[in-house]
Amino acid sequence: MSKRLTSVMILALSAGIAGASDWPQYRGPNHDGSTAETVATTWPKEGPKMLWKAPIGESFGSFAVAGGKAFIFIERGGDEVCVAFDEKSGKELWATPIDKTIFEKQGGNGPRTTPTIDGEHVYVLGTYLKLACLNAADGKEVWKKDLAKEAGGTAQLATAGISAWGSAASPTLDGNLIFVNGGGKGEGLLGIDKKSGNIVWKGTDELLTHASAVPATIHDVRQIIFFTKSGLVSVVPETGKELWRFAHKWAVSTASDPIVYKDIVYCSAGYGVGSAACRITKEGNAFKATGLWQTPGNELANHWTTPVCKDGYLYGIFGFKQFGTAPLKCIEIATGKEMWSKPGFGSGGGTVLVGGDHILVQGDQGPLVLVEANPKEYVEKARAQPLGGNKFWTMAVVADGKIFARNLKEGICLDAGK
Repeated sequence: MSKRLTSVMILALSAGIAGASDWPQYRGPNHDGSTAETVATTWPKEGPKMLWKAPIGESFGSFAVAGGKAFIFIERGGDEVCVAFDEKSGKELWATPIDKTIFEKQGGNGPRTTPTIDGEHVYVLGTYLKLACLNAADGKEVWKKDLAKEAGGTAQLATAGISAWGSAASPTLDGNLIFVNGGGKGEGLLGIDKKSGNIVWKGTDELLTHASAVPATIHDVRQIIFFTKSGLVSVVPETGKELWRFAHKWAVSTASDPIVYKDIVYCSAGYGVGSAACRITKEGNAFKATGLWQTPGNELANHWTTPVCKDGYLYGIFGFKQFGTAPLKCIEIATGKEMWSKPGFGSGGGTVLVGGDHILVQGDQGPLVLVEANPKEYVEKARAQPLGGNKFWTMAVVADGKIFARNLKEGICLDAGK
């Protein structure tokens, strides 16, 4: 998970979840879209070399890669199934069903979340709030909790957005606890012991969105930041005690994860809600969130993708329901100022910071594009179309010298080069 963020870069080693070459959870080892890996800046005409391709079921989570395995959470036979592939060969090693899945025409079918890996264990959170711990070696169930029943989360499943599209927040692991927003009244936010599955703390009435919780260290204090339907809520990891909150109005549940840069936290949602950033200050033991800027509407909204932040600048796909046309933009996080905009990426897809100087982007029609992390101008270094199809609503990830990407039917592994 993320160390203290600095102005130099947001690349850091995990605090115990995995090595630097792994991508062990949604949005990477630091849960900020960054990695210590690099990608070659020149590609062959046909794109990076394909190492393997494997069939997968419908779903909208990305790969998680650690310990020589690539994990993904997919639909298979009407169920949500966690599948492990051999990272080098693409051979399927095991598949474990967790729960029923969702089938709906507007968004699509299958689970929406990404597995979280911690050494010998894999954690998955399903569409209907089933949280499970599996053995990474063979997929055998270690424990499973039905948060809808055990934590009163049934009411969460009836909220706007969740009832239509299901839960899309991935489980967040920091230290010995897993953090989820999925309980009922008085237990909306949950801290769960990763070994036993027991609830360590619970609190608030916060309703869940599609945003995953984000660990961060601000003013030397470790905290977990949730983006709920009332806005940002930060808590003490060990106890759930509230540290600060920042109101941000809501429409429905689609949302990007919070982004932390030094003492600034950014959040965004679609359906006309827009983006905002706040500065976190601390006096004594008391924290306070003060708004820096807010841009309502869809021009600076992130539909369901989350930007990355490099040296104080956000790089991400902005816009709403502009399938195939929405732009990649560079935005100054402290002011909301647009530095540049390049259309043609679509409102799906995702970005990942690779190395110190480049952004790997996957547009919603599948192109992989390598772009300089340059606030002055858009500089494209490489482009490829390794997969056909549509609805590339997930991020390509980089781990162990490889690029892992997917569409609704296939997962691929590409050579990232040197």
